[in-house]
Amino acid sequence: MSAEATGRAPMMPLRDLVRLYRSHAGNFGEPVALSAFGLTNAETGRLFSGYDEDYHISRFFQFSEGAGEKFSINGIPATHVSLDPEIETIL
Repeated sequence: MSAEATGRAPMMPLRDLVRLYRSHAGNFGEPVALSAFGLTNAETGRLFSGYDEDYHISRFFQFSEGAGEKFSINGIPATHVSLDPEIETIL
């Protein structure tokens, strides 16, 4: 269920999130530390968990766990995210 479907507006629109991701990654597919998005740990968890709950969006997000600050994305620990270039088809 998407953040919109539960009546909660996302803290950051998807288009802005993708733009911020690309400013850090340079290219799609490159892992970016979740801490680079400049949100608190709780805000990061809520934002990415909300998008992760939406099938049409989540399929473009690839979370990984490595060195760095850990975040809980729907109960799964993650430190980085990479976005597939096909995400642009839904913007």
